[in-house]
Amino acid sequence: MASTAPVLGGSETVTLDETAFGAEFHGPLVHESVRAELAARRQGTHATKTRGQVSGGGSKPWRQKGTGRARAGSTRSPLWTGGGTVFGPQPRRYTFKVNRKERRAALRSALSLHAGRDSLAVLDPAPFLEQPSTKKAARLLADWGQPKGVLVVLTDEEAKAALSFRNLDRVSVLPAAAVGVADLVGASAVLASRAALDQLTERAR
Repeated sequence: MASTAPVLGGSETVTLDETAFGAEFHGPLVHESVRAELAARRQGTHATKTRGQVSGGGSKPWRQKGTGRARAGSTRSPLWTGGGTVFGPQPRRYTFKVNRKERRAALRSALSLHAGRDSLAVLDPAPFLEQPSTKKAARLLADWGQPKGVLVVLTDEEAKAALSFRNLDRVSVLPAAAVGVADLVGASAVLASRAALDQLTERAR
């Protein structure tokens, strides 16, 4: 039997694609995809200076013998305050590859999880395109009855509707093209327009 999703604000339902929303949940693939997506979001710009990069330390602090103190060749030694850092972080890329088929399978798993939990619904963006209203958006989500942490998915053409949802507590708004497995797994519920749902379906098939 094909899964369906309700259209909020009405009695109509939308039939979901069985391939994209009826797949078996594959935990390892989802985990790998989430790791890859979160790693790709890291900037990797952190850096520390080695003893060759910090300033100063050109001359020997004191003579080698006769002072009673330990030998010292530079004030930039990692043992000294203000010295270089040993094995500190350097700029790097955290990204790693996940095959296309694996990404699609993980996306199907995440979408099917919401379809199976009845935490997926369809939004009619027309009222919010004509006149954005945060109060109306909050009432719509309250009537839906899902816990906080809702992900609203829209197309680029429906960007004006995002104005009604973007300031609500624990509500994220993303374009369909930018929605990843990590976003779906991290959301308690997903609310998507029909056009956005079609784009998600096309990406997952």
